[in-house]
Amino acid sequence: MKTYFRLLSFAKPIEKFAIPYILTTILYVVFNTLTLALIAPLLTTLFSKDVDKKIVLAAKHWYNFSDQYNYYLHIAKQDYGVVGTLQFVCAIIIISVLLSNLFRYVSQRIMENLRIHTLLNLRRAVFNNVMNLHLGFFSNERKGDIISKVASDVQVVQFSVTGTLQVVFKEPLTLIGYLVWLFIISYKLTLFSVLVIPVSAFIISKIVRRLKQQAVESQKSYGNMISYLDEALTGIKIIKAFNAVDFIKNKFDSENVRYSRIIKSMAKRQQLASPVSEFLGVSMIAVIMLYGGTLIASNKLDPALFITFIGIFSQIMRPAKAISDSFGNIHSGVAAGERVLALIDEKPMIVDAPNAVPIKEFNNEIKFENISFAYNEKLVLNNINITVPKGKKVALVGPSGGGKSTTMDLIPRFIEPQSGSILIDGKDIQSLTTESVRDLMGIVNQESILFNDTIYNNIAFGKPDTTLAEVEAAAKIANAHEFILATENGYQTNIGDRGSKLSGGQKQRICIARAVLKNPPIMLLDEATSALDTESEKLVQEALNNLMQNRTSLIIAHRLSTIQNADIIIVLEDGRVVEQGNHAQLTGNNGVYKRLIDMQSFSND
Repeated sequence: MKTYFRLLSFAKPIEKFAIPYILTTILYVVFNTLTLALIAPLLTTLFSKDVDKKIVLAAKHWYNFSDQYNYYLHIAKQDYGVVGTLQFVCAIIIISVLLSNLFRYVSQRIMENLRIHTLLNLRRAVFNNVMNLHLGFFSNERKGDIISKVASDVQVVQFSVTGTLQVVFKEPLTLIGYLVWLFIISYKLTLFSVLVIPVSAFIISKIVRRLKQQAVESQKSYGNMISYLDEALTGIKIIKAFNAVDFIKNKFDSENVRYSRIIKSMAKRQQLASPVSEFLGVSMIAVIMLYGGTLIASNKLDPALFITFIGIFSQIMRPAKAISDSFGNIHSGVAAGERVLALIDEKPMIVDAPNAVPIKEFNNEIKFENISFAYNEKLVLNNINITVPKGKKVALVGPSGGGKSTTMDLIPRFIEPQSGSILIDGKDIQSLTTESVRDLMGIVNQESILFNDTIYNNIAFGKPDTTLAEVEAAAKIANAHEFILATENGYQTNIGDRGSKLSGGQKQRICIARAVLKNPPIMLLDEATSALDTESEKLVQEALNNLMQNRTSLIIAHRLSTIQNADIIIVLEDGRVVEQGNHAQLTGNNGVYKRLIDMQSFSND
């Protein structure tokens, strides 16, 4: 229940919905019960000819509903006749049904608004926290599983948890309303009847007792399927190239079969509840008719009232069944809710200190002091000391796995060091707000990160007030303007999923144009040309040179053409700085850098 009430907190302010819902539901129950109760006067008016002598004494028996009902019906027939009384009763029934359905509709609309409100808050909380999580989280989690939680699980929580609210209030209130009228008609018959209701509820609850466990299994299986689908679509070229289509098909199909089997089992249990409930209901009514018939035969119950009793009692099983079924829905909702809350509760590693202040300008240098960093206890950086002066081009080079990308990721606080400090203009970045630190930086990665949108929106990403002239100016600096104009709709051309309609060089130049438009004082370039052919590399390198003018740049690259003009070249090996200097100095040292250059020259030959 702790999980349930926490999920319910996303419905706040719940009183905005609860108060009008309670009022309209009470009115619905009153008029709905009244409609059924009016069956008795309708039947008596149609079929009763004689009136018992005791009617004249009915006023004294105020506690006896049957006597009171017969008395006032007798008066009405005397005053208005049979037809007039029949018209009056029918008119009351129509008005009662109208009001009952009106208030039911209003209450349902209120509950639907509550569902949508809860879904909005819950999905917002999940997505916002996912966006705040550190990059390491996404390396360990399946993307499909995250999508499943944000899309599917949240939907289950919405319908089951908020739907249970409806059942918890409306159905018990309806049940109470029916029971009150049944006791008024005949307390003996009612006491006899209600003894069998718990039996039905117990049997149905036993049927659905495993639904929680199955709901958890189904949600995990669904998440796996989404993950397999995402991986298949992302890697479709590799899958076909390695003739692995059948393998991927079988992998997805086996999970699909497992998911279908779980859903089939859940549906079997859920659907079994209805016929079992109907059988039990009919059996109970048959027993009640037997007992009620004996009361009529002994003149202890009016036939019209007995028919009314049967009509009302037949409706009791509906709210009783709904209450029983709600336990299965709660199980499903709580199971999904636990997965959603786990994502909401995932704590971001990067959190601004309470006294963090923004930094608006970069005036001096970036400095690494005694930085150490480890992934799962594996030391990646060991006592790193680096200085990146303002306006200089600093290149990080070294063997694969030496710690270059990790070093760069520390500057925008994608990750945090285990020890040491990173200073910007002498201020520890942990004392600065993360947002303001990242505002100082433009980033171009090896992988071109683009969105399924227009070229204009991809360049203007994160700057919604940008003008077309500004976007065009950035594209010209990035050597992208000409090929953009050659596309079908120019800057309004949609580039497809992940920029699939563009070549590798074109995608990278769009990313560079995006960085140019941001106009940051610090540029971080991580293998920005390594995945390009020679012709594309030339255009992209020229765009990068334009981008780095008058900016502080930290560059990770292997190609000589990219790093030989750097002001400072820092060589990392096994997480340590082993050499530092410019190209001429390092080639004369006959060290790691010289070895890397010789290897590259050999491979180029």
